Amino acid sequence: MKSYHINLGAGLEGLTLKEQAIPVPGPREVLIRVKASSLNYREIMILKGFYPLPVKTDVIPLCDGAGEVVAVGSAVTTLKTGDRVMAQVFPEWQDGAFSMEYATQLGGSKDGMLAEYVVLPEQALLLMPPHLSYTEAAAIPCAGLTAWNALSGGRGLVAGETVLTLGSGGVSLFALQLAKAAGARVIATTSTTEKAAKLKALGADEVINYQQQPDWHKVVREYTGGKGVDHVIEVGGGTTEQSIRSTAINGEVAVIGGVADGATLVDINLVKYGMVNIIPVAIGSKAQFTALNKVIAASKLQPVIDRVFDFQEAPEAFSYYMQGKYFGKIVIDHSGL
Repeated sequence: MKSYHINLGAGLEGLTLKEQAIPVPGPREVLIRVKASSLNYREIMILKGFYPLPVKTDVIPLCDGAGEVVAVGSAVTTLKTGDRVMAQVFPEWQDGAFSMEYATQLGGSKDGMLAEYVVLPEQALLLMPPHLSYTEAAAIPCAGLTAWNALSGGRGLVAGETVLTLGSGGVSLFALQLAKAAGARVIATTSTTEKAAKLKALGADEVINYQQQPDWHKVVREYTGGKGVDHVIEVGGGTTEQSIRSTAINGEVAVIGGVADGATLVDINLVKYGMVNIIPVAIGSKAQFTALNKVIAASKLQPVIDRVFDFQEAPEAFSYYMQGKYFGKIVIDHSGL
């Protein structure tokens, strides 16, 4: 089989294509023919050398993927050949709060999904929502579950509340769609008129162009009658202070990660006197993924995909992602193998 490999800090030029034997599943493992995989910012962090969790040497990258079960181990009871499945980013995190004992992650300390076949523990797999294609399902595990956790992992989103999403990456777009499905009002920020129109089409109630309105937190306050929003999906790192200034008393800022260059420290007084709750988000457990899939199936939610590359074009997919001009997820289609 064919598989791509990377090393921590080796850069995009370190992405190499190799051939190896198809793995054989153990008693409680499942062999999957991967049909599609997708990129997240964590891959860029690995290539640049500052990913915070362990990364094994010569790892197969990408934590997101979906495929077909082609063989099962002798002790597998919940899956069968022909099942369409998605992978859990943290295979050992089944439920409850995150801890370092669950830190094993696909595409990091464990081989990921950018391969023709993968073997994973039975417990690390979930059935795909029936209405989704493989390319759509491959977009969900990291960004979709992170957005779900950001909205539901704290005090939880209530219909009628207001959510602020930042930008047009995978997490923000999933959060917009999930918030609207839950009956929330959504205010979104973006950098262009074209993206603003796309956000409106997805259901955003108001969109703020932060290039035209650099003090966008003031506009958020205006849109909410001075109150502020109930939930912020903070994905930028460098925008945390404005996110806090946008938040209502007892509201939540879900911090996804410091992905922006120049992320800054925040004045603790903003948190203290604003009575704002800061919620760190580390993707999510299998129990949370199961709950998310029920919502996706019931609402017929379809992930926003910017562009699909063929497996042979994986280096081009990485390069395109690193340019940061996407609207939604970048997916790699393995079906041509």
